[in-house]
Amino acid sequence: MSELPLLARKLDEADELASLRDRFVLDDVVYLDGNSLGALPAHVPDRVADVVRRQWGELRIRSWEESGWWTAPERIGDRIAPLVGAAPGQIVVGDSTSVNVFKAVVAAIRMADAGRDELLVDATTFPTDGYIAESAARLTGRTLRPVTPAEVPGALGERTAAVLLNHVDYRTGRLHDLPALTAAVHAAGALAVWDLCHSAGALPVGLDEHGVDLAVGCTYKYLNGGPGSPAYLYVRKGLQDRFDSPLPGWNSHAEPFGMSASYAPAPGAVRGRVGTPDILSLLALEAALDVWDGVSVAVVRAKSLALTDFFLRCVAEYTEPGRVECVTPERHTERGSQIALRCPDAGEVMKRLISRGVVGDFRHPDVLRFGFTPLYVGFRDVERAARVLAEELA
Repeated sequence: MSELPLLARKLDEADELASLRDRFVLDDVVYLDGNSLGALPAHVPDRVADVVRRQWGELRIRSWEESGWWTAPERIGDRIAPLVGAAPGQIVVGDSTSVNVFKAVVAAIRMADAGRDELLVDATTFPTDGYIAESAARLTGRTLRPVTPAEVPGALGERTAAVLLNHVDYRTGRLHDLPALTAAVHAAGALAVWDLCHSAGALPVGLDEHGVDLAVGCTYKYLNGGPGSPAYLYVRKGLQDRFDSPLPGWNSHAEPFGMSASYAPAPGAVRGRVGTPDILSLLALEAALDVWDGVSVAVVRAKSLALTDFFLRCVAEYTEPGRVECVTPERHTERGSQIALRCPDAGEVMKRLISRGVVGDFRHPDVLRFGFTPLYVGFRDVERAARVLAEELA
């Protein structure tokens, strides 16, 4: 009989994050899809109800000032900042990840030195990032050059204006070397733009420490902000006075209520705002971030690696050799917080897993993805998921 169920129980008993599970609405399923949509923090519905019934229903227009609606994008940005290693005053929350990628890439090109006419983009990136990079290149008259992250150092040169990279590959869970790649981009005289969608809330990022220029990310994955919750834009403090947004709006004007016909950008990260913020989603996100109070990202990362290690061990013991292939790197320095397994019938396998209460997801053509959110996933969850997977693969 396998010793893994007993080991899983012991690991759960020693887990210093185990009590956080009670902060979420979870049923009997093993939820391993937090890398697509995080679970609902239990207190969020009441907080959203207050926003709707009191702030909107009773205070109405007064809530822009009395309930802090107007300052929410920067206030909530400052709450995300420590989770990605940034000092206050550098993150503004609002719009979608796609819109913020566009702002960041075009602004980076505009800040680049004259004569730099090439934009590098991660050839393995999430498709939308590639689409936006191509559009930004056309808009600014630059040449787009797709390369893999490993090829970036050799592709950099005097023509490079900016580089758009993903911190963690959405399909395989591969973690790219943000410090080394950022340093290489800077050594070439270019600007580094990072997409943090699959790393923020799962592992330390160190934006300030590593001198990242611009970064974007969503908030509905490991940050548990809810479906379609607003994304964020990071603008390094030293670049803020040069940040020239391609989407200027009245919300980012130095005098937003002056209604001037000419645009004058506000100081700081505020110039990353565009139009009226989505208050309901924004304040749901603010409430969701409460689950991070007193939580160390370093501890989260340690548990993430322990969970993924244990999952791979369970899969190896329970599953017939050769039935699945792990495409996520084994080395901790190259692994995010998900495991991707390849098998020919992945789509049907995932449907059967979900019907049995193990929720992951499928990526075309043959990848099973399992995301491990350390705030609410435990080791017994992991053992159960691997056991059910093996039964379905058999």
